[in-house]
Formats: sequence, C-alpha cells, structure tokens
Amino acid sequence: MPEFVASESAPPDTITFDDFLKVDLRLGRIVSALPFPQARKPAYQLHIDFGPLGLKASSAQITELYTPEDLVGRQVVAVVNFPPRRIAGFSSEVLVLGLDNGQGQVALLGLDRDLPLGSRVY
Repeated sequence: MPEFVASESAPPDTITFDDFLKVDLRLGRIVSALPFPQARKPAYQLHIDFGPLGLKASSAQITELYTPEDLVGRQVVAVVNFPPRRIAGFSSEVLVLGLDNGQGQVALLGLDRDLPLGSRVY
C-alpha cells in the first residue's frame, strides 16, 4: 500500500456553503478564440456564450495546451461574477477555470456531456 505524504502547503480555510454560493460558476461555450499578442504572458482572447447571461470575454493563458481551433465549440466553466479586469486594453469579464498539469500548463476543466449554456455549478 502506498504511503500517504502530507502536502507541504497549508490546508485551505473552511468556508460555508453560503460562501461557496457567492462564487457564480456557469457553463459557457467558446465561440471565438484569438491570439492575444499584447498580453504580457501568452494568452488567447476568448468570447464565450453563456446562454441567458449573454456573451462574455476572457483572457486565458492556455496557449501551451490548446490552439484556437481546439477551443472553439468547447464547453467551459467560468466564474462570472468577478469584476471585469483590463488586460493590455482588453476587458476580461470572466475567469475560465482550469488546473495546472504539474508542468506549469493550464488544462481546462472538462465535462462528459453537453449541458445547457448558463447552467450553474452547485
């Protein structure tokens, strides 16, 4: 049996379910992905359809694992209630969620089936 090794990072603070619900996580579909050469770090400008919430823009540093062609049509989960951030003159309205693959590259969260755009994560 493998030995359990504790993480060197501090455990996360405990939050309530109400705290979790303050973060509005929604499902969207990428409708366009364009190179963003003005960004400090390599990124794409994404435009994402969130159904009833409309189209939102995001700057995403996911260029190492994805091409624009890989991204268009893909469903993603994003935080939609952060204030917009200006990045090299571009207004990034949502934060697309991904995970570090252990090599400093971001892999997007995936779904195993298509669901309605704008669906909320609970």
